[in-house]
Amino acid sequence: MKIEAIETFHCAVGTRNQLLVKVITENGIEGWGESGLSSRELAVEGAVKHFSRFLIGKDARQINRLWQECYRSQYFEGGRVLTAAISAIDMALYDILGKSLSVPVYQLLGGKQRDEIPTFACGYSECSHQELDDLILELKGLIQQGFQCVRVLAAGHNADTTFDPRDSLSETADCLVELRSAIGRNVTLGIDFHHRLSIAEAASFCQRMPRGTIDFLEEPLRQESVPAYQSLRTMTEVPFAIGEEFCSKWSSHDFISKGITQFLRVDIGNIGGFTESLKVASLAETHYIDVMPHNPLGPVATAATLHLAAVIPNLSWVETHQVSTSPLGFHDKDLFPQQFELHGSVYKLNGEPGLGVIVNEDLIRQRKPVEHEPPHLSKFDGSFTNW
Repeated sequence: MKIEAIETFHCAVGTRNQLLVKVITENGIEGWGESGLSSRELAVEGAVKHFSRFLIGKDARQINRLWQECYRSQYFEGGRVLTAAISAIDMALYDILGKSLSVPVYQLLGGKQRDEIPTFACGYSECSHQELDDLILELKGLIQQGFQCVRVLAAGHNADTTFDPRDSLSETADCLVELRSAIGRNVTLGIDFHHRLSIAEAASFCQRMPRGTIDFLEEPLRQESVPAYQSLRTMTEVPFAIGEEFCSKWSSHDFISKGITQFLRVDIGNIGGFTESLKVASLAETHYIDVMPHNPLGPVATAATLHLAAVIPNLSWVETHQVSTSPLGFHDKDLFPQQFELHGSVYKLNGEPGLGVIVNEDLIRQRKPVEHEPPHLSKFDGSFTNW
């Protein structure tokens, strides 16, 4: 079953762009994948085209071998652009294999361990004085829908030009105390700082709240430095949720083996597809760390994430934005007429072959990409800071 063609689709879906990859075999079976490197789709598209030159004509069933060939076929190995491209191709190859055997992808991975996939939902109002009342109403609605885990965004998260970490951490901490009182103690509550803090700022933030206010702190720092996170780990008891930026088993290894993270935020669209995600999840299992997949993308990546979540034993919750309050619009039913649907707070698995997603290719081709660039944020003194 040789690969005959590989095609990329850089298209507008909802409020942003998606990069979809279609792999076609000589007998006409098509597989779909999705890159997780949002806002840098052109770079990933170029990498896919490079890989296509030697993948065409290869046996689509040799997924592990093709993964290694893509990863090792250049002198400068790895990096998020290359692994995002590999991720999309890897998803598509598993989609093809499942369709060729008339089984869902989770059967290819050893069979499902659960019949439904628990999720956590996000509040889209900021955890700020100005938006706190709206956020409380939003979270109470999600809890009524069945969500037992919710995550919120820090004060100033949605800023377009200016973000001051010190102002944000103080206001966010104060509002989280009120938020915890409003939603009760039984709901798991997390906060995402989008890797915008320093070690001192993150420690100060945790110290400003009573113990038990939050259940996890997501991405307080960027992930380039293991020692930086080790230092922060000694300054707070709050569990960390880290990993959405990892692009290999190697970049995730120390965070797992050294006990730095307590929830592993694997992103199947960035780390290398099913092939690498399963290895990282297994490594996490040996250290009693649960996987909390990062999933802010469309139906193809969501489906891949759910198949992964179905087969690993160490799952906490899958991130979902497929809720009525989401402004993102990534799960467009015209573009993806068959996709996984959220039932309350869970996804239920089906027996559709492959990933179980149908793409309206004709309509996708009409959705030209929009100009999208993440905010370039500065502090009040004019210096540049993280988005």
